[in-house]
Amino acid sequence: MSLLTVSGTKLVDEEGKEVILRGAGLGGWMNMENFISGYPGCEFQIREALAEAIGEEKSEFFFDKFLEYFFQDEDAAFFKSLGLNCIRVPFNYRHFEDDMNPRVLKESGFKHLDRVIDLCAKHGIYTILDLHTAPGGQNTDWHSDHGGHIANFWNHKDHQDRVLWLWTELAKHYKGNKWIAGYNPLNEPTDPKHTRVVKFYTDVHAAIRAVDPLHVIFFDGNTFASDFSHFGDAHKGWDNTAYSIHDYSNFGFPGAQKYEGTEEQKRRLRRSYEKKRQWMDERGLCVWNGEWGPVYARKQYEGELTDEINKVRYNVLQDQLEIYRQDRLSWSIWLYKDIGFQGMVYISPSTPYMTLFSTFLAKKHRLAVDAWGADDSFVKHIYDPLLQHIQAEIPAQYQSLYPAPVWTLSGRVGRLARNILVAEFLVKEWADHFKGKTEAELDELAKSFKFESCLKREALNGILTANATASAQSQQ
Repeated sequence: MSLLTVSGTKLVDEEGKEVILRGAGLGGWMNMENFISGYPGCEFQIREALAEAIGEEKSEFFFDKFLEYFFQDEDAAFFKSLGLNCIRVPFNYRHFEDDMNPRVLKESGFKHLDRVIDLCAKHGIYTILDLHTAPGGQNTDWHSDHGGHIANFWNHKDHQDRVLWLWTELAKHYKGNKWIAGYNPLNEPTDPKHTRVVKFYTDVHAAIRAVDPLHVIFFDGNTFASDFSHFGDAHKGWDNTAYSIHDYSNFGFPGAQKYEGTEEQKRRLRRSYEKKRQWMDERGLCVWNGEWGPVYARKQYEGELTDEINKVRYNVLQDQLEIYRQDRLSWSIWLYKDIGFQGMVYISPSTPYMTLFSTFLAKKHRLAVDAWGADDSFVKHIYDPLLQHIQAEIPAQYQSLYPAPVWTLSGRVGRLARNILVAEFLVKEWADHFKGKTEAELDELAKSFKFESCLKREALNGILTANATASAQSQQ
């Protein structure tokens, strides 16, 4: 295996041969997300609640087993069998550092991360290490695990300095590993001033390069990896660097206009994608699509409409893939595994975990307390008066708060009222499901996330394989 480097607009191996990365994100694993494994709120909240409900020792046992079972040799073998060659690995800084004991490395953080990197290497799969959660929260959303909607990472220099320290430690640990395609130092930043993110990238580039001069660095654009318009000429000071867009299409989510593959809709797909990568294309820089992909209907919620909805979503997926194939773009779909909303494989409803939480998950769905792909139809009548109140009382010129337009006004109200406020009231209810469980029963719950307990999203995986095959043939 050879270390990848950036050459102009391409990733190349040590012989100078172009390498196109095609894969998925291992979201919900070392950075847990609520829609992926079924909890409400943020990861730090449910970890605290579970420790309170069943004790620290049993809580740590469950989460450790969850991490062990979520990705194993069978997962890596299946992933490779689809013709895919790269997994983006999101992780939470809390695995490596404690807020109450900053800048003291927790060696335990490497236990599962090293294991997965080695498993991927065994099967010929690159990995990209993605810091998905930073101290203070680098973005305004729930998946940066700070429990609010203010990205305080940008307001406190010490938060930034701690991440510079952490990446120095990570780069020391992994600098000789050729199976790591590169480092993704900060997932989806939202810096409302647009300048601090560029300065931080310069600082983290220097910190990594001081100990690891060789691995590729992948920088996300600002505002959820969509905006490079304030980056100017900063790239001239960053060597061996690629740039990450996240190319989600509204067509792939509930509440969107039905996608019929018209020429106008395809034009909108390409226009959105090209706008995100415009800064790189104007400068001849390397682009990587670090996240993208639709969500899918589930029979327990959408009933007889499920198959038709998903057929439409697969059409969106295929048309996006065709754009990427034509542009020889490296990409990482979101995501590999979950409980049934977006994953390439998903936990069977008959498993102990899904059986235990079936009623609770239905309640979460009805209350729309997850932000990702939420269907608010059951509670829209509750929140519409609040939205209308803001629209009536706040002049229009003050209604568009950053990160608008990515966050619409209704989206902002939903995140604060449903995904933060109401979700908090459900955290202890989730944890109380574990009360009275023995370690053996906790182990069985965690085993629900093993590959052997999963169903495969065959249509999605077939599309990904066909595209990977076609793209590989076009390289020959």
